[in-house]
Amino acid sequence: MSLTCRTVFAFTACLLSGAIAAQAPGTDPNRELVQVSTINALIKGVYEGETRIGDLQKLGGFGIGTLNHLDGEMVMMDGETYQVTGQGKVNRVSPETLTPFASVTRFSADRVLQSAEAQSFSSLQAMIDGTLPSKNFFYAVKVTGSFPSMKVRSVPRQEEPYRPLTEVVNEQKMFSFENTSGTLIGFRCPSYVQGVNVAGYHMHFLSADKTQGGHVLDFELTGGKVEIDRLSDFRMLLPSDEEFMEVDLSDKGEEAIHKVEKLGAEQK
Repeated sequence: MSLTCRTVFAFTACLLSGAIAAQAPGTDPNRELVQVSTINALIKGVYEGETRIGDLQKLGGFGIGTLNHLDGEMVMMDGETYQVTGQGKVNRVSPETLTPFASVTRFSADRVLQSAEAQSFSSLQAMIDGTLPSKNFFYAVKVTGSFPSMKVRSVPRQEEPYRPLTEVVNEQKMFSFENTSGTLIGFRCPSYVQGVNVAGYHMHFLSADKTQGGHVLDFELTGGKVEIDRLSDFRMLLPSDEEFMEVDLSDKGEEAIHKVEKLGAEQK
């Protein structure tokens, strides 16, 4: 098994070839965000990847993303990976399944907010932001609690020829739950990585009974426990397939990212 480094720039970007990379000198695997591909590539229709979920789980048991063919929303928690399909069904994911985009880490909270209350997703973000030492780091965020209301979405599996994600989200299915409990899993990324990842908060939900979930649009939270893990290292695993090599990633895609992340959040 071998790992071939394809690109080195401000981040450590390597191709994962059926093996787990040796850590670069000076990095801490417990403080590292590992990302497959870029959000901009996904938005532009690069829906197939080369990275196995099983390999990704060895790099971190906590994270979010999607699966090949843009097949729903992916949630990784406590070393297990779950898929929320376009119809809202939650499935356990095989280690052999491939992903075109994902972000994972080895979660270990360094700050905890107890008994958190929030009337909306945006109010929770403001609460967390008020506790952060700097907005220039990556943060993994885990929120467990009761949700009087929860609004999520998932996207349907796609087939070639692939359309941009900005078109696919017009067909997204939204799901609203009342008086549910569960966990929010996700990340807060700094503004300077917009286009590489989602600047700001990107979170997925999984209910306590593993029957509900999806990409988070909005919610109410009561009795919440907010755990935050500051991450000091960032590593990218870049695909080597033709689609990724040929896609134009010269722009940050801010307008497209905003549409993909927020479409449906304003609907009651």
